[in-house]
Amino acid sequence: MRDWHPFLGLPLWVWLFVLPTCLVLFCLFFRDPAQRILAPIWRLLDRVYLASGVLAACLMVSILLLIVAQMIARWSGLTFPGSTEYAGYAMAGTSFFALAHALTRGAHIRVSIFLNMNRFTQLWLDLFAMWVAACTATYFARYAIKTNIFSKMLNDRTQGQDFTPEWLITFFEMFVTSPAKWGDLWAKSGSEWVYTPVWVPQLPMSIGTILLAVCVWDYLTRLAAKRETSIIGEAVE
Repeated sequence: MRDWHPFLGLPLWVWLFVLPTCLVLFCLFFRDPAQRILAPIWRLLDRVYLASGVLAACLMVSILLLIVAQMIARWSGLTFPGSTEYAGYAMAGTSFFALAHALTRGAHIRVSIFLNMNRFTQLWLDLFAMWVAACTATYFARYAIKTNIFSKMLNDRTQGQDFTPEWLITFFEMFVTSPAKWGDLWAKSGSEWVYTPVWVPQLPMSIGTILLAVCVWDYLTRLAAKRETSIIGEAVE
Protein backbone atom coordinates (compact mmCIF):
# COMPACT_ATOMS: atom_id res chain seq x y z
CA MET A 1 0.00 0.00 0.00
CA ARG A 2 2.93 2.32 -0.65
CA ASP A 3 0.97 4.26 -3.25
CA TRP A 4 -2.04 4.80 -0.98
CA HIS A 5 -1.19 8.44 -0.36
CA PRO A 6 -2.52 10.39 2.65
CA PHE A 7 -5.84 12.21 2.34
CA LEU A 8 -6.80 14.84 4.94
CA GLY A 9 -4.03 13.63 7.22
CA LEU A 10 -4.84 9.92 7.07
CA PRO A 11 -3.64 7.23 4.65
CA LEU A 12 -6.21 6.42 2.00
CA TRP A 13 -6.52 2.80 3.19
CA VAL A 14 -7.72 4.07 6.56
CA TRP A 15 -10.55 5.98 4.87
CA LEU A 16 -11.49 3.06 2.63
CA PHE A 17 -11.17 0.10 5.00
CA VAL A 18 -10.62 1.04 8.67
CA LEU A 19 -13.29 3.71 9.09
CA PRO A 20 -16.05 1.72 7.31
CA THR A 21 -15.14 -1.30 9.46
CA CYS A 22 -15.45 0.87 12.57
CA LEU A 23 -18.88 1.97 11.36
CA VAL A 24 -19.89 -1.69 10.96
CA LEU A 25 -18.70 -2.43 14.52
CA PHE A 26 -20.71 0.54 15.78
CA CYS A 27 -23.81 -0.86 14.07
CA LEU A 28 -23.07 -4.30 15.53
CA PHE A 29 -22.80 -3.20 19.16
CA PHE A 30 -25.10 -0.15 19.18
CA ARG A 31 -27.97 -1.36 17.04
CA ASP A 32 -30.76 1.07 17.97
CA PRO A 33 -28.76 4.33 17.70
CA ALA A 34 -27.18 3.09 14.48
CA GLN A 35 -30.56 2.37 12.90
CA ARG A 36 -31.91 5.78 13.89
CA ILE A 37 -28.87 7.59 12.49
CA LEU A 38 -28.43 5.57 9.32
CA ALA A 39 -32.08 4.99 8.33
CA PRO A 40 -32.34 8.25 6.28
CA ILE A 41 -29.00 7.46 4.59
CA TRP A 42 -30.19 3.94 3.79
CA ARG A 43 -33.34 5.30 2.13
CA LEU A 44 -31.31 7.80 0.08
CA LEU A 45 -28.85 5.12 -1.04
CA ASP A 46 -31.72 2.83 -2.06
CA ARG A 47 -32.87 5.56 -4.45
CA VAL A 48 -29.33 5.90 -5.81
CA TYR A 49 -29.13 2.14 -6.46
CA LEU A 50 -32.52 2.23 -8.19
CA ALA A 51 -31.45 5.17 -10.36
CA SER A 52 -28.30 3.27 -11.29
CA GLY A 53 -30.41 0.28 -12.30
CA VAL A 54 -32.68 2.50 -14.40
CA LEU A 55 -29.62 3.99 -16.12
CA ALA A 56 -28.32 0.48 -16.84
CA ALA A 57 -31.68 -0.42 -18.38
CA CYS A 58 -31.57 2.71 -20.56
CA LEU A 59 -28.10 1.79 -21.76
CA MET A 60 -29.35 -1.70 -22.57
CA VAL A 61 -32.10 -0.19 -24.72
CA SER A 62 -29.49 2.01 -26.40
CA ILE A 63 -27.62 -1.15 -27.46
CA LEU A 64 -30.75 -2.30 -29.27
CA LEU A 65 -31.20 1.12 -30.90
CA LEU A 66 -27.57 1.16 -32.05
CA ILE A 67 -27.92 -2.30 -33.59
CA VAL A 68 -31.13 -1.30 -35.37
CA ALA A 69 -29.49 1.92 -36.62
CA GLN A 70 -26.53 -0.08 -37.88
CA MET A 71 -28.87 -2.46 -39.74
CA ILE A 72 -30.79 0.42 -41.33
CA ALA A 73 -27.54 2.10 -42.37
CA ARG A 74 -26.32 -1.12 -44.00
CA TRP A 75 -29.61 -1.59 -45.88
CA SER A 76 -29.52 2.04 -47.02
CA GLY A 77 -25.93 1.82 -48.23
CA LEU A 78 -24.82 4.36 -45.63
CA THR A 79 -22.02 4.16 -43.10
CA PHE A 80 -22.37 4.42 -39.34
CA PRO A 81 -18.75 4.79 -38.17
CA GLY A 82 -18.06 3.73 -34.60
CA SER A 83 -21.39 1.96 -34.08
CA THR A 84 -19.67 -1.21 -32.87
CA GLU A 85 -17.58 0.76 -30.38
CA TYR A 86 -20.59 2.74 -29.14
CA ALA A 87 -22.52 -0.49 -28.57
CA GLY A 88 -19.54 -1.89 -26.66
CA TYR A 89 -19.41 1.21 -24.46
CA ALA A 90 -23.14 0.92 -23.77
CA MET A 91 -22.73 -2.75 -22.89
CA ALA A 92 -19.95 -1.92 -20.43
CA GLY A 93 -22.10 0.82 -18.90
CA THR A 94 -25.03 -1.58 -18.59
CA SER A 95 -22.89 -4.14 -16.78
CA PHE A 96 -21.26 -1.79 -14.29
CA PHE A 97 -24.19 0.49 -13.55
CA ALA A 98 -26.33 -2.58 -12.81
CA LEU A 99 -23.93 -4.05 -10.21
CA ALA A 100 -25.25 -2.21 -7.14
CA HIS A 101 -28.92 -2.53 -8.12
CA ALA A 102 -28.47 -6.25 -8.83
CA LEU A 103 -26.98 -6.75 -5.35
CA THR A 104 -29.98 -5.10 -3.69
CA ARG A 105 -32.30 -7.45 -5.60
CA GLY A 106 -30.35 -10.58 -4.68
CA ALA A 107 -29.25 -11.15 -8.27
CA HIS A 108 -25.62 -11.83 -7.37
CA ILE A 109 -24.69 -15.44 -6.64
CA ARG A 110 -24.48 -16.15 -2.90
CA VAL A 111 -23.31 -19.61 -1.81
CA SER A 112 -25.25 -20.22 1.41
CA ILE A 113 -24.43 -23.85 2.20
CA PHE A 114 -22.55 -22.88 5.39
CA LEU A 115 -24.93 -20.04 6.28
CA ASN A 116 -27.83 -22.48 6.68
CA MET A 117 -26.21 -24.65 9.36
CA ASN A 118 -27.74 -22.77 12.29
CA ARG A 119 -28.92 -19.31 13.29
CA PHE A 120 -25.79 -18.32 15.25
CA THR A 121 -23.18 -19.21 12.65
CA GLN A 122 -25.37 -17.77 9.89
CA LEU A 123 -25.02 -14.24 11.28
CA TRP A 124 -21.28 -14.31 11.90
CA LEU A 125 -20.39 -16.10 8.69
CA ASP A 126 -22.59 -13.73 6.73
CA LEU A 127 -20.92 -10.75 8.41
CA PHE A 128 -17.47 -12.11 7.59
CA ALA A 129 -18.40 -12.92 3.99
CA MET A 130 -19.92 -9.46 3.47
CA TRP A 131 -16.86 -7.79 5.01
CA VAL A 132 -14.53 -9.68 2.65
CA ALA A 133 -16.80 -8.77 -0.27
CA ALA A 134 -16.79 -5.10 0.80
CA CYS A 135 -12.98 -5.00 0.98
CA THR A 136 -12.70 -6.73 -2.40
CA ALA A 137 -15.19 -4.34 -4.02
CA THR A 138 -13.32 -1.37 -2.52
CA TYR A 139 -10.03 -2.61 -3.98
CA PHE A 140 -11.76 -3.04 -7.33
CA ALA A 141 -13.16 0.50 -7.22
CA ARG A 142 -9.85 2.03 -6.21
CA TYR A 143 -7.92 0.45 -9.07
CA ALA A 144 -10.71 1.19 -11.55
CA ILE A 145 -10.24 4.87 -10.67
CA LYS A 146 -6.47 4.48 -11.09
CA THR A 147 -7.10 3.05 -14.55
CA ASN A 148 -9.07 6.20 -15.42
CA ILE A 149 -6.29 8.41 -14.11
CA PHE A 150 -3.54 6.62 -16.05
CA SER A 151 -5.59 6.68 -19.27
CA LYS A 152 -6.02 10.45 -18.86
CA MET A 153 -2.31 10.95 -18.10
CA LEU A 154 -1.26 8.95 -21.16
CA ASN A 155 -3.92 10.66 -23.33
CA ASP A 156 -4.88 7.19 -24.55
CA ARG A 157 -7.31 7.30 -27.49
CA THR A 158 -9.59 4.68 -28.97
CA GLN A 159 -8.30 2.60 -31.86
CA GLY A 160 -11.73 2.32 -33.45
CA GLN A 161 -13.76 4.64 -35.68
CA ASP A 162 -15.78 6.26 -32.92
CA PHE A 163 -15.62 10.00 -32.31
CA THR A 164 -16.80 12.20 -29.45
CA PRO A 165 -17.63 15.93 -29.41
CA GLU A 166 -14.82 17.83 -27.76
CA TRP A 167 -17.28 19.85 -25.66
CA LEU A 168 -18.58 16.61 -24.11
CA ILE A 169 -15.04 15.62 -23.09
CA THR A 170 -14.59 19.08 -21.56
CA PHE A 171 -17.84 18.65 -19.64
CA PHE A 172 -16.59 15.43 -18.04
CA GLU A 173 -13.21 17.03 -17.27
CA MET A 174 -14.99 19.70 -15.21
CA PHE A 175 -15.75 17.14 -12.47
CA VAL A 176 -12.02 16.53 -11.84
CA THR A 177 -10.88 20.14 -12.36
CA SER A 178 -10.90 23.03 -9.92
CA PRO A 179 -13.76 25.50 -10.60
CA ALA A 180 -11.14 28.24 -10.86
CA LYS A 181 -9.80 26.55 -14.01
CA TRP A 182 -13.15 25.95 -15.72
CA GLY A 183 -12.81 29.14 -17.78
CA ASP A 184 -9.45 28.08 -19.22
CA LEU A 185 -10.79 24.57 -19.76
CA TRP A 186 -13.69 25.75 -21.91
CA ALA A 187 -11.50 28.33 -23.67
CA LYS A 188 -9.33 25.49 -24.99
CA SER A 189 -12.35 23.42 -25.99
CA GLY A 190 -13.88 23.38 -29.45
CA SER A 191 -16.84 21.97 -31.34
CA GLU A 192 -14.87 19.41 -33.34
CA TRP A 193 -15.33 15.66 -33.14
CA VAL A 194 -12.18 13.92 -31.91
CA TYR A 195 -11.14 10.33 -31.33
CA THR A 196 -12.69 9.19 -28.06
CA PRO A 197 -10.31 9.33 -25.07
CA VAL A 198 -10.28 5.91 -23.43
CA TRP A 199 -10.98 7.38 -20.00
CA VAL A 200 -14.46 8.51 -21.14
CA PRO A 201 -15.91 5.01 -21.75
CA GLN A 202 -14.01 3.86 -18.65
CA LEU A 203 -16.05 6.23 -16.47
CA PRO A 204 -19.02 3.82 -16.12
CA MET A 205 -16.59 1.20 -14.83
CA SER A 206 -15.28 3.53 -12.12
CA ILE A 207 -18.72 4.85 -11.15
CA GLY A 208 -20.29 1.39 -11.17
CA THR A 209 -17.56 -0.16 -9.02
CA ILE A 210 -17.74 2.75 -6.56
CA LEU A 211 -21.50 2.23 -6.25
CA LEU A 212 -20.96 -1.51 -5.75
CA ALA A 213 -18.41 -0.90 -2.98
CA VAL A 214 -20.72 1.60 -1.27
CA CYS A 215 -23.63 -0.84 -1.64
CA VAL A 216 -21.75 -3.76 -0.06
CA TRP A 217 -20.59 -1.63 2.90
CA ASP A 218 -24.13 -0.25 3.18
CA TYR A 219 -25.75 -3.68 3.34
CA LEU A 220 -23.05 -4.84 5.73
CA THR A 221 -24.06 -2.08 8.16
CA ARG A 222 -27.72 -3.08 7.75
CA LEU A 223 -26.84 -6.70 8.47
CA ALA A 224 -24.90 -5.68 11.58
CA ALA A 225 -27.66 -3.39 12.87
CA LYS A 226 -30.70 -5.55 12.04
CA ARG A 227 -29.11 -8.98 12.62
CA GLU A 228 -30.59 -10.20 9.34
CA THR A 229 -29.66 -9.73 5.72
CA SER A 230 -31.46 -7.12 3.66
CA ILE A 231 -30.48 -8.88 0.43
CA ILE A 232 -33.53 -10.87 -0.57
CA GLY A 233 -33.70 -12.53 -3.97
CA GLU A 234 -36.77 -11.97 -6.09
CA ALA A 235 -38.58 -15.23 -6.81
CA VAL A 236 -39.35 -15.81 -10.46
CA GLU A 237 -42.10 -18.29 -11.27
